[in-house]
Order: sequence, then structure tokens, then C-alpha cells
Amino acid sequence: MVSWSSEKNSTFCHNEGYNNGLENSRKSVGGFSLVCDRYVLASMATRCSQKSQVVMSPNADKDVQYVTLTCLSNCSLTNATYIWYRNGQRLVEPTSRQHSVIIHYTSSYSCSVNDLEDLHSPTVCVLGRNCLDVTYAHQSICALKGSTVDLPCKYRHLNNDIVSDSNWYIQGERDEAPTNLSSLPEYSGRVKYLGDNMSDCTLRFTDLRETDSAEYKFRFKTQFAEWRYSFPGTNLTVTDLQVKVTPGTRWNQTRTLTCSTSCNLTDNSNLTYVWYKNGQRLDEPVSRQHSVKEYYTVSYSCSLLNLRSAVVCVVGQSCMNVSYTHQSVCALKGSTVNISCTFRHLKNHNATEETWFNKWDSGVIKDLIQDPEYAGRVDYHRTTDKDSTLTVTDLRESDSAEYKFRFTSNKVTWGYSFPGTTLTVTDIQVKVTPATEEGKVNLTCITSCPLTDNSNTTYIWYKNGQHLTHQKTMTSYLILDPDSMEDRGRYSCGVKGLTNVLSPEFSVGEQSVRIGAIVGITVVVVILILLLPGFIWFSKKASESTSDGHDTAVNGQTDSNPVYSNVSNMALTSTAAQTAETDNQDLLHYSSVHISSSKKQEVPLYSTVQTLHPQKQDQVVHYAAVSYKDQSAVNRTALESKEGIS
Repeated sequence: MVSWSSEKNSTFCHNEGYNNGLENSRKSVGGFSLVCDRYVLASMATRCSQKSQVVMSPNADKDVQYVTLTCLSNCSLTNATYIWYRNGQRLVEPTSRQHSVIIHYTSSYSCSVNDLEDLHSPTVCVLGRNCLDVTYAHQSICALKGSTVDLPCKYRHLNNDIVSDSNWYIQGERDEAPTNLSSLPEYSGRVKYLGDNMSDCTLRFTDLRETDSAEYKFRFKTQFAEWRYSFPGTNLTVTDLQVKVTPGTRWNQTRTLTCSTSCNLTDNSNLTYVWYKNGQRLDEPVSRQHSVKEYYTVSYSCSLLNLRSAVVCVVGQSCMNVSYTHQSVCALKGSTVNISCTFRHLKNHNATEETWFNKWDSGVIKDLIQDPEYAGRVDYHRTTDKDSTLTVTDLRESDSAEYKFRFTSNKVTWGYSFPGTTLTVTDIQVKVTPATEEGKVNLTCITSCPLTDNSNTTYIWYKNGQHLTHQKTMTSYLILDPDSMEDRGRYSCGVKGLTNVLSPEFSVGEQSVRIGAIVGITVVVVILILLLPGFIWFSKKASESTSDGHDTAVNGQTDSNPVYSNVSNMALTSTAAQTAETDNQDLLHYSSVHISSSKKQEVPLYSTVQTLHPQKQDQVVHYAAVSYKDQSAVNRTALESKEGIS
């Protein structure tokens, strides 16, 4: 039963039957606050159209292929149009409360009511618990300009499924396809994906801008399914700080200042507010509101998380104020930079003691014109009586600092603690990235910070110290082929008009040549190493073959005479053997020779003898084993040996 109650222009709907486990949502419609709880209730539909609860019994029909989804609400909605989402994609049909779908493990469904899409139901899986789903921690986030904010996000898919692609998108019109953030240059370097390929999809923004206010969505793909883009994401609102002045009563000469934002900050814990009076920081208060006395010359501003508000006058519009053209400036080393501001004071008073400075200590400042580090390099000039410009030439990296302007009017001096303009002086570098065309590289002339005045910057490229004059070299990047002989060389870049400022050189292609030479030498060395064992083996086999031709085993020697196993430079040969060799051209091979001495003494055993001295007459030579090439030589030599012994 649905009952309605109205109190103070707020209408509530209650349903006693749907109070447990429901997500509460609130939506303002026509000046009334409508509170409705919605969820998705799934029921099974068999082939015979019998309906039961979503929980299936163990004996359920295995042939069930469809499930009926019902979008229920505890509010009584008349002629409501329902919207269904499958895997994050809005379905054109149906528009009724019930929807029959095919059972599939990857499918997830959610529903909402037309014109209340942000109040969609939780996503449910048709089968199992790990279907596709994306859950955002916040439907909306409010953050300060210039600050850092995280968009927390969780996603879900099948356990064994692999995520092949994941990206964050910015949504334009609701029915339009969103745009990938990585394709938008204005987000370059300011967004970072903190998630993973499992469940976390958190995105971080830095240096927020008011133009970043939009709806952001996460999309991912797996090998079997894809989470689409029409499901609501997180709405980010970037706000500035403003000081609102509330007049006091007629008898109360005080006014209340409030440091306000256009939306309620999502992370509003431990916020510390800082107030400035005429450019000078106040120690107190640190709260969001501040009560002050009415005075025409006094101006106030507030800051929060390093973001400051514009200056406002307590009374009138002519109080003291300094407004800088840029909060930060990036310029090239060796170039000239202009830092400008406008200032304001009471109409009937003049500005005196105008000073630019970047150093201060306890209220004592140092004029840049009097600073030896800037001698001959700084100048002040004005175009009107309400502006001032600081010019610094021949910039050095040591010039990086915060610069401020100070003036005095009617004996009131603008404070020194109000933020000024931060100058960053950068040099030039060459960044190398793969080009879109395979095998080529992209050389980009970059700086450590985006140049403030980049409209008239003309880049110059040099190859091997020579200026490249081709039209394509007038841009900040070059596309080169390292394998091309024409593109090989040492490259550097600079800026037109700053001939003394060049980036370090980067070699293109020469590394490939060196690597090719190293690879070639390495291949040769490896081949030699592989061939070396074979060469040693063949050398050893050849040596063994030669040794086998000259050596024969010696058996049965009983005397104690020395044995010479390898005899070189042999001078002892038989005369008969020499004669036989000469006559018959037969070669004699002596594998072992025993030389016995007539003297009865023990002689040590020598394994190798290099030189043998001629034998004495009382020594007799015994040839224990002699090999001959033909039998006739053997017979003759044996006979001659006998005769010689006898």
C-alpha cells in the first residue's frame, strides 16, 4: 500500500512493503522533494511461462534460458516511462517495468525512470556475481579551481576475463558519444589514471580549471564484453572562491564577509581559510566568515587550499587592490619577459613609491632595480596611471621566483604577503617518442613548462650543427627514419631570435649503426667460439695419428738399461740399414730403440730424449723392434745386424 504525506512543500511517498535493503534517493520535482526507493527484482520465467523468485532451487529446470527483470519502486508513479541499461548501454526498448532477457554470464542490468536517470537502480547480474559493472563513489563532486581531486571508481568483470582496454571519457550531450580524455590536449599532463586491470578505476585531476566542469565516465573492454557509455557517471563541478559582503544593521557599523563557493565542496574537512586586508595576511581569523568595520580604503580577499578570491571593497568600489595579469609565467632562458599588473586606490589620491620585488623578509623588501643580480636587466614602465609592467631581459634560470608589486597611496601601503606572479625560466630539450608510422621516431622540442607567450614562437632545427631550412623544420617536432642514411645525424633545436639557446644534441641512426657493428662482431666471436672445440678436436686427432705412425709398444725388456720412448734428432742408425735404405729407397720406422751399455751401472729412466751424443766403441746398439716397409729390407737388415754383433 502506498501512502502520501505533505509537509512544508515536501511530498514523501512511503511503501510499507519495500523498506528493507533499498537504496534511498531524493529528487526535487516542481518545488517538491520526492523520495523514492528503487531496486531491480529478478524472477525466472520458464518455457511454460511459470514465474518464480530469482533464487533457483537445486531442482530447477536446466533448460531455462530467459529471466524476467522487474523495476519496482515504493513510489506510486503514474504513466512512468522506464529506462533499462545493459552493460552500461541504454536500451531503446522496452520502456515498461518488466523486461525479459537471455541469461548470460557477462550481462548486467539496471533501470531508472525517465527524467530521473541519475537515480538509477543498482546493477544486478543476470547470472552469477561477477558480471560487468562500474560503480562511482560520487554522483557529483565539487572541487576548487587549481586544486587536485580524485574521481573514485570501481569496476567488475568475470574473474577469468582479461581487460584489453580501459579509458575515461567526458560526456557532452547525454545522447552523444563521449570523448576520450587522452585525445584532448587541454587535459594533457593534468589527468592520471590511478586504477588497475582488476577492479580500481580511479581518475585524478590536477590544476583544475572551471572548464573542467563536466560529466566523466569510465569504459572498459574485455575479450568477451564491453561496458558502454550511456550509464550515468560522475559530475564534476569546479568552483572559484568569492567574498560576499553582508551589510550590517542601521545601528551596527560592521559588515560580515563570507568566503563562499558556487557549490558545497565534497572534501570539506580540515579546511583552513586565510584572509587578506589590503594585501597583507591576517593571523586571525581562520574561519569562513569574518566581521569587519566599514572603511572606504579597506579591501579584503580570502584564500583556501592555495586558491585566492578576488579582492572586494568593504565600502564603495575604489579601495586598494593589485591584480596580476598572470599568476604564473613560463619563459625561455635568454629571452625577455614582461610581468604586468593593474592597481586601484581612492580616486582623490595618487600612487607613490611603486616597487617591484621578489625578496622580502619581515616586511623589508628589496627593489629589483637596486639588486646587483638584475643590474642592467630590469625596467619598470606604465601605459596608464593604474598599471605597471616589469621587464626582465637576458633571463637566467636563477631568475625563477615570485614577483610582486607594491605601492603607497594616502599613507596606506599595499601589503607584501598577497600572492604575485610566479616566473619559471626553462631551457630546451629534445624528447624522443615513437612515431605513428612504424620504424620512425618523433623528435619534439619541449620545455619544462608550457611557454606563456607561445603564439610567436618559431622553432629552429639543427643537424650536425647546421641549420635546417626545410619548411617542415619550422615546427616543434620532426619525424625521422633512423634507418635512412639521409636522416642519420645529430639533432638539436632552438627558438628563432635566441641563437645562444640550444638543446643538447640527440643522435638519430648512429646508434643503430653502432649497434649493428656490435651485433656483427658479436656474431663472429660466437661463431669462432663454436668452431674452436672442433678445431682443437681435429688438431688432436691429427697429432694422435702422427704419433701412432712412429710409436710401437715395447714388450719383454729385462735389462736395466735406459729406455728412450721418443727419440728426436736420432744420430744412431745402422750402416747396413742406411745402405739398404739408400739402395732400395725403403724407409725404416723405429718405434722403440734400446741402447745398452757394456758398463754395469744403473742408469735412470728417461721418457724423452732430445739429443743423443755419438756412441762409444764399447757400446752396442740393440734394436728390439724394427718395422720395415718391405720384407727384403727386413731380411737384409736382420742379417747385417747379426754379423755386426758377432
